[in-house]
Amino acid sequence: MRSDLPKVLHPLGGAPLLQHVIHTAKQLGSTAIYVVYGHGGEQVREVLAHEDVNWVLQTQQLGTGHAVDQVMPSVQDDDVLLVLYGDVPLVKAGTLVKLIAQAEQGSLSVLTATLDNPYGYGRMIRGINGELTGIVEQKDASEEQLHIKEINTGFLAAPAGKLRAWLNQLDNSNAQGEYYLTDVVGIAAGEGAAVDSASAEDEYEILGVNDRVQLATLERVYQQQLAEQLMRSGTTLADPGRMDIRGELATGNDCFIDVNCVIEGKVTLGERVRIGPNCCIKNTSIGDDVEIFANCVIEDGVIGKQSRIGPFARIRPETELAEQVHVGNFVEIKKSRIAAGSKVNHLSYIGDTHMGSGVNVGAGTITCNYDGANKHLTEIGDDVFIGSDSQLVAPVKIGDGATIGAGSTITREVPPGELTVSRSPQQTRTGWKRPVKKTE
Repeated sequence: MRSDLPKVLHPLGGAPLLQHVIHTAKQLGSTAIYVVYGHGGEQVREVLAHEDVNWVLQTQQLGTGHAVDQVMPSVQDDDVLLVLYGDVPLVKAGTLVKLIAQAEQGSLSVLTATLDNPYGYGRMIRGINGELTGIVEQKDASEEQLHIKEINTGFLAAPAGKLRAWLNQLDNSNAQGEYYLTDVVGIAAGEGAAVDSASAEDEYEILGVNDRVQLATLERVYQQQLAEQLMRSGTTLADPGRMDIRGELATGNDCFIDVNCVIEGKVTLGERVRIGPNCCIKNTSIGDDVEIFANCVIEDGVIGKQSRIGPFARIRPETELAEQVHVGNFVEIKKSRIAAGSKVNHLSYIGDTHMGSGVNVGAGTITCNYDGANKHLTEIGDDVFIGSDSQLVAPVKIGDGATIGAGSTITREVPPGELTVSRSPQQTRTGWKRPVKKTE
């Protein structure tokens, strides 16, 4: 990967590769999940500390067979052991169920695939009757074996007691000097044990990540899957190939999402929500019939029904907008509550504010919420009209129905129902001339 970040922590759809594998294992109803990690793996443990898994340190990296053997002291003989890979993130739970079912009947079960270009993979060796007799790695394969197109994916399931005995028979007399997990197939077949196989439904399920090109390829596969799920659930995507979901997106019926939108964290859309192009939405709940115009950034917010946002608006964390709120172009709102029907349509900053219903905020208005050390609250009542280019210096309270004249700087409480103006008298200085540029 040419990165300081461990490979299994590189993100796919906004989550580490390994996290995808862990979540798939959980879908199978696993009684225990073990993650074997080696050099540099402490960073992996830190990032995924919230996952309910057992971490097993492999102090020496002596191959895949050795890695699995580190887990065996914690596994009972009557368990079924399923082996997954932290850099193969898109294998389906339904595919793995086939392996588990065969292992529950006492077989060693391996997942195979047939590829037009099998380069780099171990090849499946079969007998004259089609039975599996072994697996040979690419570096150890003969010229004849290299022409085999059925490959080993690495995934396998087996009764733990039998697998324990087969692991004890592994040796490292190969080109890599490692203990190959794949060698247990030949050992089991040699003992006459049942060796079965299953195939993945889709080739992408068995694709691993070894560089950023392969990661990008799987990212597009993953995004296409999510896009298809959205469209089949009643959401229209202007172009399924030009949006990214890096978390969870739940949508109501008849939503529309335009191109180049990025969804992060947990986002929910109500019915008939329309999102314009180039929007980034993170950890936000959006109500029915909301329209978000182009180029908006929304994070950790709640947007009420029938509201209109943007274009070029920014909704920052801890913002709650009630129904039918309008937030217009180049408006930033942070840690504020705005009640139903209020409008902040142009070029304004509203921070640390509680705003009532039916308020109209003129262009260029700002709440001066920060004194250089602490944040302060601005309280705006219902049906307030704030003229353009006003500054509300917090902490300050504006009563219901008050009107603020354009260009005012408000530093004290404003009484309800009254007009308040704070500006210097207009003056004209006759004879004044603009400065001119000095000549050389």
